[in-house]
Amino acid sequence: MTPVRGYSEMKDSGIEWVGEIPKHWQIKVLFQLATQVKNKNKDLVEKNLLSLSYGKIKRKNIEKSEGLLPASFDGYNIIEENDIVLRLTDLQNDHTSLRVGRTTERGIITSAYVTIRPINSNASKYLYYLLHSFDIKKGFYGMGAGVRQGLNFEEVKMLKIPVPPIEEQISIAAYLDEKCSKIDEIIASAKASIEDYKQWKTSIIYEAVTKGLDPDAEMKDSGIEWIGKIPKGWKICKTLYALSMPITDGPHTTPELFDSGIPFISAEAVSCGNGKIDFSHKRGYISQEFYEECCQKYIPQFNDIYMIKSGATTGKVAMVDTDEVFTIWSPLAVFRVNNDRVLPKYLFYYLQSDAYQKEVELGWTYGTQQNIGMRTLEKLKICMPPISVQEKIVKYLDKNCIVVDNLISTKENLITDLESYKKSLIYEVVTGKRKVT
Repeated sequence: MTPVRGYSEMKDSGIEWVGEIPKHWQIKVLFQLATQVKNKNKDLVEKNLLSLSYGKIKRKNIEKSEGLLPASFDGYNIIEENDIVLRLTDLQNDHTSLRVGRTTERGIITSAYVTIRPINSNASKYLYYLLHSFDIKKGFYGMGAGVRQGLNFEEVKMLKIPVPPIEEQISIAAYLDEKCSKIDEIIASAKASIEDYKQWKTSIIYEAVTKGLDPDAEMKDSGIEWIGKIPKGWKICKTLYALSMPITDGPHTTPELFDSGIPFISAEAVSCGNGKIDFSHKRGYISQEFYEECCQKYIPQFNDIYMIKSGATTGKVAMVDTDEVFTIWSPLAVFRVNNDRVLPKYLFYYLQSDAYQKEVELGWTYGTQQNIGMRTLEKLKICMPPISVQEKIVKYLDKNCIVVDNLISTKENLITDLESYKKSLIYEVVTGKRKVT
């Protein structure tokens, strides 16, 4: 590994998150470098609607913005190229979003955001990268007294900032532009590969659970448009036929959560677990008393299958592969198989297939979010081969899906490493730990 080249002489910045900076750099406060933009869009003089989404300024179609009438854009701010937008709202609840973006064109953006304009436009990119690094360090969440939902410019204008000479700022920005662009290209390629691998896995599962493994098998019409023909010895049945009990779920009350106790599982643990329960994404811990109340309705059992039945991840599934004591919340539907009719692992694979997910999507209803009812799930159709055939399919899918999962995992690890490196690189450069040459 090439050693990091630094500056020969350093000094204490007096800023906790920055640490030491090059001796010739200065410390200034934000309002010395930028002014707040308050240029209202009176009479709709500008209609290029912009938004800040995870650190990127993006265009939106003003004609298709649901819930907004043209007159409502009068109060938006007109912003220019090189302006920096800070989303300093919802600090209490949202700890994941990136809150700093830089504009590359003139347009309008909600006045709920703080927009600043660098006094020297040549300093725009450096200031953006510096504030971006501060954001990554979650610096905005610690500003102000007590728990804050939002900040305004008056509360951030005294933010202390390390400032190199303008020539260095320009060099730093150009260096980071080049390096970050290359990193982003590799990340984008890795994400595209992951999507390809997921589609490959989906097709492997679909073909196996609807067509079987024998290419010479005699086929018959399934009676289901998106499935087509199935092997002659198979049958189509309702999901309930494959189960030993009606589909159930967890409690519909919100329990008190503790730092220890019995793990309480909801949708996040299923959606993040790649077919398994990810206990690191549990809701929290519940008391023994509440657990015993839950047990009156449902007790988790090895090989139970959970499907998310509400929210953005409706349809995602996971299988219980542990004897650990835990319980679940209401967003999860429980499938417990009838072992005389179906193998748990076969049903697990089938519930993931496009054949079943298509039916789930058709069964969605909408309130505040998409959801599907348990009685609806029981009526959805599944392909049911003989047990002996299920065994062969499960063995085949276990072997092939692990190969795809490993490929996906490798790409995901690469993305994690690159994103971590990018954050470190930006921080080291904008604070003078790494010298740009």
